[in-house]
Amino acid sequence: QVQLVESGGGLVQPGGSLRLSCAASGFTLSYYAIGWFRQAPGKEREGVSCITSSGGSTYYADSVKGRFTISRDNAKNTVYLQMNSLKPDDTGVYYCAAGPALLTGARGLKPSAYNYWGQGTQVTVSS
Repeated sequence: QVQLVESGGGLVQPGGSLRLSCAASGFTLSYYAIGWFRQAPGKEREGVSCITSSGGSTYYADSVKGRFTISRDNAKNTVYLQMNSLKPDDTGVYYCAAGPALLTGARGLKPSAYNYWGQGTQVTVSS
């Protein structure tokens, strides 16, 4: 059974950091590009970052550029999202998704480009 599981969310103060993990089971994550998305209450799901299957190319939404870093460890079948300098606007449910291996750039931030999704992890940035 193909499954993606996110972890690492929680409550953090503005300016703080969190590292999210996206672990795969039932398939080999190294064959897929991975995207991170988030959804705040009452808003559409938006792309945050993506990384190609080899990790050779990454892409970020302007809103997180310079603060978030996506990486992957294919030996561990896991992708990470390091989030620093968090702001209240970063609050939402964060999802990872798997898609075609070379998916990158602006297309890599579109939910419709992805085939498999996790259940999400809540990130709340508040004082």
